Amino acid sequence: MIEPIINSSILKRAKDNKLVEFNIINFRDFSTNKHKTVDDTPYGGGSGMILSVEPIYLALESLKGTPYKILLSPQGSTFNQEKAKTLLEKKDIVFICGHYEGFDERVTEYIDEELSLGDFVMTGGEIAAIAMIDAIVRMVPGVLGSQESFEKDSFYDNLLDYPQYTKPREFKGLTVPDVLLSGNHAKIEKWRKEMQEKKTFERRPDLLKNK
Repeated sequence: MIEPIINSSILKRAKDNKLVEFNIINFRDFSTNKHKTVDDTPYGGGSGMILSVEPIYLALESLKGTPYKILLSPQGSTFNQEKAKTLLEKKDIVFICGHYEGFDERVTEYIDEELSLGDFVMTGGEIAAIAMIDAIVRMVPGVLGSQESFEKDSFYDNLLDYPQYTKPREFKGLTVPDVLLSGNHAKIEKWRKEMQEKKTFERRPDLLKNK
């Protein structure tokens, strides 16, 4: 699931330019039983299979250095742009992706933080990990080519992005705001800031509480 995504678009460019490095580890390779299983039935009964602590522990032990270890879990705090900026400061990050029912709780003894993509249930942590990786990598200096590219993104400063337009100037009676055609960059910047605040107030007022 992960391989095709890190080998496309901005993530591939970042990797090819040696700005970031990806390493995919299958903790099934660290299973100690002959069938190479990494899960088992839950103690106390219940449906589903639980990922065992041992192969995950051994996989983490195989890593060099002291990476920052993140467990993708619905119990974790919700990932957002501020968290992405914080994680950008880490040199090495490990995302531990679960699958199906969940983890043996003892896995949490060997991690630094639990993160969630949101209040919904997914089959596994792979998609969540890729989403977080993409959000972090695009802020690595040199990846987008311009610091302004991500600093103008939605959520970067707890504001949604301003409305943007391109050709044609008029489409089915809908026109581009005159200020964007004025050539007055000071007025354009002022309008964009006002539109950011207006759109955030109307659509995501909760973000303004963080400013």
